Amino acid sequence: MTLQRHDTQTRMSRAVIHNGVAYLCGQVAGPDVRQGSINEQTNSMLSRLDALLGEIGSDREHLLSATIYLKDGSDIAAMNEIWDAWVPEGHAPARTCVVAQMPAEELKVEITVTAAIKNS
Repeated sequence: MTLQRHDTQTRMSRAVIHNGVAYLCGQVAGPDVRQGSINEQTNSMLSRLDALLGEIGSDREHLLSATIYLKDGSDIAAMNEIWDAWVPEGHAPARTCVVAQMPAEELKVEITVTAAIKNS
């Protein structure tokens, strides 16, 4: 059994890969837009997710599952509009969306995904 940890720190790894599947830590908006709207935060969060997927050898077309956490359930329509444009047609992962308390007051959205590693 081989485990590959990516960017491991005291509390967590940004990703852990096992048997060709990557388990990513939660992604939130970058510091520059944390005071922004749900649209700005969702775009930033998905951009950061794209970057991390690229670092570990995966991409949007290889998403297996996603859990999206929203601070306010009334933001779901705006977030879904951006999400739907971001997910490649025919490659939607299994997905759950819940309302949850955020780790920082200014955050409106967070996502955790699992993804297959390309060519594994």
